[in-house]
Amino acid sequence: MISKDKKIKDQKIIICFTGMPGAGKTTAIEIVKDLGYDTVNMGQGVREETIRRDLPLTDKNVGSVMLDMRRKNGMTAIAQLTLPKILSSKKKVVGVDGVRNIEEIEVFKDAGEVKILAIHGSPEVRYNYLRGRRRKDSPESRKPFEKRDEREISVGILRIISLADEVISNNGITIEQLREKTRKVLINWVNQLEH
Repeated sequence: MISKDKKIKDQKIIICFTGMPGAGKTTAIEIVKDLGYDTVNMGQGVREETIRRDLPLTDKNVGSVMLDMRRKNGMTAIAQLTLPKILSSKKKVVGVDGVRNIEEIEVFKDAGEVKILAIHGSPEVRYNYLRGRRRKDSPESRKPFEKRDEREISVGILRIISLADEVISNNGITIEQLREKTRKVLINWVNQLEH
């Protein structure tokens, strides 16, 4: 029988980033790369599926495809799409951007030791960030932003945020401060889990 300590040392460390749209997850997960590890973006799989369905990459289309995938294949649909990318990584630590529900965490627990980092931003901070990044799925006004929040809440994101191992507030801090707070959390977790 393999001891739990031996098992953890041999498994991947999967750092799951969660938070409402525009909270700063993408900025925070850059630290995983800075530390020399791999990252996987769960939303990228949904965007790829949206393109496969020959739909323009608007927030409405990407959101509809995400909901449809979960409706047809269950709450773990996006995690199942992401899991092979995690498993194929040659790195010990993999950051996962965009975890939205507890069912996804359960999928990832089969691949390694999971830690959840939630990034919190007020609605005003998040709205301004999303507007500023000018992606095709950026909200054009407050109403689509609020609808997107409702959609995220409907798939369980508030529960996963509430169960996070650590929460970093992205209100009233600089990008560099967010990065530094994230760096400290990640280094601490990796050190704890590797030793």
